[in-house]
Amino acid sequence: MNEKLTQSFRDKIISGKPVFGPFMKTCDPGFVEAAGYAGMDFVILDMEHGPISIQSMQNNIRAAQVSGVLPVVRVPAITEEAIGKALDIGAAAVEIPQISTAKEAESAVRLAKFAPCGERGVCRFVRAAHYSAMERGVYFQSANDIMVIAQIEGTEAVKNLDDILEVQGIDILFIGPYDLSQSLGVPGQTTHPCVIEEMNKIVSAAKKKGVVIGTFTDSRETMEMWMKAGVQYISYSVDMGIFYDSCKRLTEQFQEIEAVL
Repeated sequence: MNEKLTQSFRDKIISGKPVFGPFMKTCDPGFVEAAGYAGMDFVILDMEHGPISIQSMQNNIRAAQVSGVLPVVRVPAITEEAIGKALDIGAAAVEIPQISTAKEAESAVRLAKFAPCGERGVCRFVRAAHYSAMERGVYFQSANDIMVIAQIEGTEAVKNLDDILEVQGIDILFIGPYDLSQSLGVPGQTTHPCVIEEMNKIVSAAKKKGVVIGTFTDSRETMEMWMKAGVQYISYSVDMGIFYDSCKRLTEQFQEIEAVL
């Protein structure tokens, strides 16, 4: 189901182009589908901070596949259950939060891949294998093409960055600027000079190692800044925040018209 979406995504990354998409906390697949029709490259379907269940998440993944946007699931933890279930229901990539050491990054890869690349729990009677309709050899081979995105979010991860960058099987290294800002003692100040400095160090180190780097942005200015710095995996804001901003702009326009009538 994800093969064409994944290949298109990888082709963009390999060619040096940026890819773009939001975090999504919605339990309504309609929002996911709309993001795909709008032309976004990926959606990060959030199970760490979002309220959605694994059962409902299946419908969000279906909506992503229908509308041609890559379904990335951010899992809540580095566990066999969290990673395995997200992949079983059809995630094309798993985004793993709070990676602080190379050992944790290795665990994430191991839990996301079947042998010989890892130790993912084996079951072919799942949605990702078309409930066993997919030939088993094809499934187990294609399943190892899923992507692993490691989030680094604190000073411990920065301290261990060189070792993390050496881990095989990490497709994208994602900087979490909000948790990093907290770790640096300036919570929420994602454009604080000390946060920008640390993020630039991470971007530079990743580029030297040939590792694709990503981050979260929530303004045009920060999006442009990090794209110019060479960040390719650009996450922009959150579905609820985007909806709020649109509603707020419409309300202001209504009030402007009302004031002159």
